Amino acid sequence: MKRMRMAPGVAALAAIALVVSACTAGATTAPESAAPSEAPSAAPSEAPSAAPSEAPKAWKIGYSNGGGVGNGFREEQVCTAKAEALASGGVSELTTIHRNTDAAGQLSDIRDLIAKGVDAIVFNPNDPSALNPALQEAKAAGIKTVSVDAYVTDPDTYNLYNNQVEYAKVGAKWLFDKLGGNGTVYYSRGLAGHPADSDRDIGFKEVLKDYPGIKVVPTADGVFTGWDPATATQNMNDFIASGQYDQIDGIWSSGMGTQTVDAIKAANKKFVPIVDADIGGFVAQLLDPTGYPDLEGAAVTNTAAVGGAGVNLALKLLNGEAVQTDPSATQPNTVLLVPVIKDNTTDQGKADLKAWQVPGLDPLWPLGLEIPGWTTYAPEQAVACKGPGE
Repeated sequence: MKRMRMAPGVAALAAIALVVSACTAGATTAPESAAPSEAPSAAPSEAPSAAPSEAPKAWKIGYSNGGGVGNGFREEQVCTAKAEALASGGVSELTTIHRNTDAAGQLSDIRDLIAKGVDAIVFNPNDPSALNPALQEAKAAGIKTVSVDAYVTDPDTYNLYNNQVEYAKVGAKWLFDKLGGNGTVYYSRGLAGHPADSDRDIGFKEVLKDYPGIKVVPTADGVFTGWDPATATQNMNDFIASGQYDQIDGIWSSGMGTQTVDAIKAANKKFVPIVDADIGGFVAQLLDPTGYPDLEGAAVTNTAAVGGAGVNLALKLLNGEAVQTDPSATQPNTVLLVPVIKDNTTDQGKADLKAWQVPGLDPLWPLGLEIPGWTTYAPEQAVACKGPGE
């Protein structure tokens, strides 16, 4: 379910918990002095345990993204992977397969990368377990594998992703509390079957159990957008046309808040409180009282820099560096990034949201281009979206 971030690339998403186990134009990053105590970029609570090798070998890395082409989060994610591969100086070749496909198609893509003879494969999984056969084939070939943005159940693959259960929980709690524990909420999800969407659904429903006065529409399981802007817009247009919008009190969104808000504005409907990811366009809407009067909402951090961080992690593994993990995580070998939430209902919240912004950044990207300790590129390199040899 998912998304991209534009980049106030400094400070910390929140205290990123290291747990072993969960798209594009340019600009410069906001100065550190202007960043709030908790900014959209994520920073690990403890830096990776080993220092980079002084003269790292140049490795060949494959990158597979099996969906969300054109989606801000996915486009930014791929660009950060390219930027990290270039900035690291340790990657001689980055082969990127970036297309919309299903789990079977991504399984084939990973096998193509294996056949190409790469040293490591970093990928955003379309399914938590369907890719395992190819991942085991990669292991047999001596290839390191790193899953980003969501986890896989393969025991030999490292996982590095935003804690999507918590993403959903902090946003749902903010929204339900905003409604005083009573009301009807439009539940807008991401890509059906994607591990991140599934985790967000778990988190949303965990919080929902504590709020019996909240009703969810259009169904108890929400409506899927596929993380596609056009689909999200059409979903809301249809919902408004049906007359049901006039009966809701709030909206929980999974990265498509910008499109949802614009559809409501275009229909001349009154805004209801909405929570979504820290997408640049959505945060700009929250901070624009003239263009979006009376819009109240909150943004939850969901950095797309996991792409670059995944390349960084792959290089650590290839160079024999130790990576701290947490045996208490559900999945082994996992690094989890913990989200934070900011809203536009207080002066402090508005100040924090303003500090997240980066002038000129693509409004479809999330506002977190860097993860201290896990990315080494400059924000402008991510915006340039160039890998080794490009």
